[in-house]
Amino acid sequence: MMALLEVDNVVVRFGGIVALDGVTFDILEGQIVGLIGPNGAGKTTLFNCCSRLYTPNAGDVLFKGTSILGLRADKIASLGIGRTFQNLALFPTLSVLDNVLIGGHSRTKSDTISNAFRLPWVRREESELMAKSMDLIEFMGLAEVVNTSVGALPFPYQKRVEMARALASDPELLLLDEPAGGLNHEELDHLMEQIRDVRTNRQITVLLVEHHMSLVMQ
Repeated sequence: MMALLEVDNVVVRFGGIVALDGVTFDILEGQIVGLIGPNGAGKTTLFNCCSRLYTPNAGDVLFKGTSILGLRADKIASLGIGRTFQNLALFPTLSVLDNVLIGGHSRTKSDTISNAFRLPWVRREESELMAKSMDLIEFMGLAEVVNTSVGALPFPYQKRVEMARALASDPELLLLDEPAGGLNHEELDHLMEQIRDVRTNRQITVLLVEHHMSLVMQ
């Protein structure tokens, strides 16, 4: 079976500091893989290489057998890689719904001209995106705050929005950067169920960085 993600001897240096030194691993389709390590070990740096925010000094990152290092970061979501951020990358003045819709627009085909003319296929595409976004909002337990500005929500709710936004891009591979941070025990249990559901029922492979060992082990 071909690996969905291949990290091949990746090296990243920041000046004289070696953040990643020959990192190599594969992830097969359908796996949930946990990446653990102390602060400063380079876990988020690795995520940034996989999502093209960083370019390694050496090595390669392949998705479905093809190197992604020649792609711009804004093309990664349309390729099939979604991610969340340890420091949330949301639009605080926009509603929950609008933030999730933005995540889905990476997969739409409409452009400025087709939107201006409101072509039938554009309206159909927008309707499908709205339905998908609402489904994800329900899945993440955000229905009661769907029209609330994200900046007005508690941090655990914002983390749910971040995950829904990443899922809205229809990823084959979901990168979760410390998804359990700031969650209480009950919220952590719910997150574990959601990650399993993402893999089992939505057929999405998951790579997560986490300090919370109970989440990683389960």
